[in-house]
Amino acid sequence: MAAHSSGCMGFPLRLLAREVYDRVRAIKGDDAVALITGEERIEPKGARYMCCTAEAMPRDGAGAAFVALDEAQIGADRERGHIFTDHLLNTRGREETMLLGAATLEPLVRQLVPEAEISDRPRFSTLTHIGPRKLSRLPPRSAIVAFSAEQVYGVAEMLRRFRGGAAVVMGALSPETRNKQVALFQNGEVDYIVATDAIGMGLNLDVNHVAFAGLSKFDGVRMRRLFPAEMAQIAGRAGRHQRDGTFGTLAGTNKHGTAPEFTEEEVYAIEEHRFAPLTHLYWREPEPRFDSLATLITDLETPPGDPALRLAPEAIDLATLKRLADEPIGANVRGAGMVRRFWEACSLPDFRQRGADVHARFVARLWQDLAQGYLGADYVAARISELDNMSGDIDTLQGRISAIRTWAYICQRPDWVLARDEMASRARAVEAKLSDALHARLTERFVNRRTAILMKSLGQDAGMLPIELNDSGEVSVEGEVLGHVEGLRFKVDSSARHEDRRMLLAAAEKALPKLLGTKADQLVAADMEGVELARGAIRWKGEVLAELERRDGSIKPVLKPSREVSALPENARNNLMAGLEKWLDKKLQPLEPLEKMHHAASNPDAGSQARALLLNLIAGHGYVTRDRAGMEHLPKEMRPFLRKIGVTFGALDVFAPALLKPAPRQLLNMLGVDRRPLQEAMLPVIAETKKLPSGYRAAGTQAIRIDLAEKILRAAHETRAKAQSKDRRRKFVLDYALPISIGLEEDNISRLLGNAGFRVQRAKPLPEGQFGPPRPDRWEWRPSRRKQERPTPVKPREGSAFAALADLVRT
Repeated sequence: MAAHSSGCMGFPLRLLAREVYDRVRAIKGDDAVALITGEERIEPKGARYMCCTAEAMPRDGAGAAFVALDEAQIGADRERGHIFTDHLLNTRGREETMLLGAATLEPLVRQLVPEAEISDRPRFSTLTHIGPRKLSRLPPRSAIVAFSAEQVYGVAEMLRRFRGGAAVVMGALSPETRNKQVALFQNGEVDYIVATDAIGMGLNLDVNHVAFAGLSKFDGVRMRRLFPAEMAQIAGRAGRHQRDGTFGTLAGTNKHGTAPEFTEEEVYAIEEHRFAPLTHLYWREPEPRFDSLATLITDLETPPGDPALRLAPEAIDLATLKRLADEPIGANVRGAGMVRRFWEACSLPDFRQRGADVHARFVARLWQDLAQGYLGADYVAARISELDNMSGDIDTLQGRISAIRTWAYICQRPDWVLARDEMASRARAVEAKLSDALHARLTERFVNRRTAILMKSLGQDAGMLPIELNDSGEVSVEGEVLGHVEGLRFKVDSSARHEDRRMLLAAAEKALPKLLGTKADQLVAADMEGVELARGAIRWKGEVLAELERRDGSIKPVLKPSREVSALPENARNNLMAGLEKWLDKKLQPLEPLEKMHHAASNPDAGSQARALLLNLIAGHGYVTRDRAGMEHLPKEMRPFLRKIGVTFGALDVFAPALLKPAPRQLLNMLGVDRRPLQEAMLPVIAETKKLPSGYRAAGTQAIRIDLAEKILRAAHETRAKAQSKDRRRKFVLDYALPISIGLEEDNISRLLGNAGFRVQRAKPLPEGQFGPPRPDRWEWRPSRRKQERPTPVKPREGSAFAALADLVRT
């Protein structure tokens, strides 16, 4: 066409017309080329070249020197065939006319256009049938062809799960959306494309293999098996120029588990490119008379006179015309001009695919305004605005795109809409926005870029996987987030689908150890900053680095590395564990008194009675009541030995004061050794609670720390001893200054002292009328002389060294 002074080409698809328009414009310039389709018209003044859809192509070829019709074999199509047949018969160029189509059209061309010169262009590459393949076995750069939206979505969902996703191409998509989906595949972002038979025409793809998910389709009338020529049209997408391609079927997608299969004859026809020739083309009167609606309908239903032509089945435009002609709206359509205009309204394409009845109702509403002249700009703008909504799912957006294409077609008509250019521009803008939104929804649903990246990389050396770990702990591959590292534990991205989590975890575990090893070395170099003891384990950023397992004969536990630490490279793992051992030694220094008790309990020179008491003291984690300590069996000469290692024999408790400080009590709790409630600050006095904190003794409505309770009791005994050294009478007066300064309330002082055998005699109040200081309360010490039953010592944990020693003592 570019070699002629002017030209006009008709294409079966809007996107093909647009593609060739861009190519010719690059050669001839913007002002020389026009694009005319049902929904878009770009007509520079003086344009010499026209790229059109077949329906928008002028019957006279616009008087151009060169005229071409692409895919002329569509003349055999039930829906659109009569349009292509009309151009084949009547549209001619002044200098040259070219009909492009399948070889099956050759006999009809020879019959209908005897003067035509026929030449062919053989395929340079070969197509080979390779039989059925499961989805998991499909080679990369494959196209899967299905024949229903449900099947397209189902296959695309499976590809998303197992191969990272697929581009989706269907006839219901707008050309813009279709092109963007194709670009996903062409650019290599996905290795698969799932499409309806729309892929067979107008799409030039870099496909190596075509897999048929089915071999039957609904053709608008019935379900039927594809013709061999249709199969070849689709399978021919595989291979380009001199690169060979393959085709086959997709196994494992239907209910019965069996794959559709080609017959031997079909395989032969496709591989050898031998098909039965077309026997007829569809035709409809291209220039009907507009005297009346009845005359128009009669002409459109008149059969052709040539045996090579067949009357076209009733299309949507004729069905709409016949419905409305029988209604009152058709009674007012008179005169050639009105009948022609009414026919143009009925020829509005049914982009929404709602059927003849629904489409006829829409045309009837449209005709109410067109019969009076024009559609008002406000009315059209309101309809376009209603569709300017990017929310909704895939089906909703597809419906809006179909509707906006209808309005784009209406706005392109030269005599239908006021402010036509502005309305057409608005419609195209909304369609572009909806197409972008639909592309985004399709990509979001059917493409998982990170899965696609991993599927391409997991088969390679894990060390080559380009995984990155940033300072915030985010793990990514080529910008796609896999998850986050907390401590040294990898956690899969919370937005990942359940079925993707295992693969993301596997990818991370293969590639992360080296990066985490560096992170572990940095942690050691920072002196374990942020590491803490909690719930019987060493943790960093809330995640376990090592579990603590208690060891016989020592308070220091054995470190058992977590699974994440065990997976580190050997040098990093050993370095980290050595650092944790050193950190733990320093951390456990406040428990040195308990360590001394462990050693003393294993010393044979201590004597069985002292060892038994120590075992009870160790089992109590630093303290035990006197009645449970076994004091009655302890020789007095052993007490200095025990005092030397920090044991205090109190009036009510035997304890190690050093272990009642905040640091050791917190450590015992963090180690998981002492599971009783913890009072972190180890305050002197606290309000009584349901569960007494570790290291405290109940005192009425309060609880007091054991060592401070002993201080109060010791002061009471000293006061008693001083008083009785002067006066053998048993009663004496106590000073409440010490317990009150510690924080005990007066009523609770008597409760604490009462537990130690002190009894109070309350002073009588002064008689009425007498003044002066109140008489002090009188105290006496009257310990119970009742023979106490020997209490059972606290039973050490079964299987521990303490339990073994206790058994030895009992023996």
